[in-house]
Amino acid sequence: MMRPMTKRMLSKFSLALLTSAAFSMTACAAESPQSTTAPASVQKTSAKTGFDAPASAWRDVDPENLLVIDTDYGQIGVELYPEIAPKHVAQIKTLTRQSFYDMITFHRVIDGFMNQTGDPKGDGTGDSSLPDIEAEFKFRRPPSMPIQLIDARRTPTGEVGVGFYKALPVASQPAAQAMLTKDGKVEAYGLHCSGVTSMARSQNPNSGNSQFFLMRGTAEHLDREYSIWGSTVYGREHLTKFKVGTKGDDSGFIPDVMKKVRIAADISEGERPKVQVLKASSPAFDQYLASQKKADGTYPDICDIKLPSRTL
Repeated sequence: MMRPMTKRMLSKFSLALLTSAAFSMTACAAESPQSTTAPASVQKTSAKTGFDAPASAWRDVDPENLLVIDTDYGQIGVELYPEIAPKHVAQIKTLTRQSFYDMITFHRVIDGFMNQTGDPKGDGTGDSSLPDIEAEFKFRRPPSMPIQLIDARRTPTGEVGVGFYKALPVASQPAAQAMLTKDGKVEAYGLHCSGVTSMARSQNPNSGNSQFFLMRGTAEHLDREYSIWGSTVYGREHLTKFKVGTKGDDSGFIPDVMKKVRIAADISEGERPKVQVLKASSPAFDQYLASQKKADGTYPDICDIKLPSRTL
């Protein structure tokens, strides 16, 4: 049974509580292919990955849209998508460049679900001094915005195609429907798969501010309910290392912290991680996808397919 809400639960802290009954049933997504991760002190790394492909098959991640999070377990790199959630990405960048996120705790961590952080109070009730952000649960996709569709998923509102935009798993109406819409675009939205980053909020859809969460597993019931703004492109293996617990629940939980958070473009060129992701539009991706097929010849769920990445 879902626990009754209190005033405290109606804060950003309520993210996990609102769907607590479903979380226990959520299976953790499959681990991604082995990828290279930079050490906590930003240094160059070799280009080792779990998948070999020609140089032309790799896409450079723009350092202006790469969030670098240093933790005790290693470094995590999150690609940001201003074309999908412009207001949220702008807020994340502003707060990062103010050093707001340095030494902020992961105050609520649920095994198989997510790592929540971004609260200066450390108990799930705090925010930054910046204004709240309007919801960006969905986005309008023009035909020129490339999505590599892989499969289809049935939803309460009908069947949608699922695939990748860059490194982000997404669902989208067919591009052919764009000719029937006033703006020449179709509806699309990100999927809450492991590695995806999304904004915490209260019951007010427009209450996102500074708190966010990194997915440890898959939570389809959050799709189109929370604003997705990024996807982990390296260091994904660290997401399941954070200590599980909730700050203030009398369990003695001592949370992990984000030691330092930066935009890669602000790191000196000699020290910043240079990240590449396999292009979903490349023949190499087709080969990789074929290698992921199950014994019955079908593809895994979109959330169980992770694009290979590497750091140089």
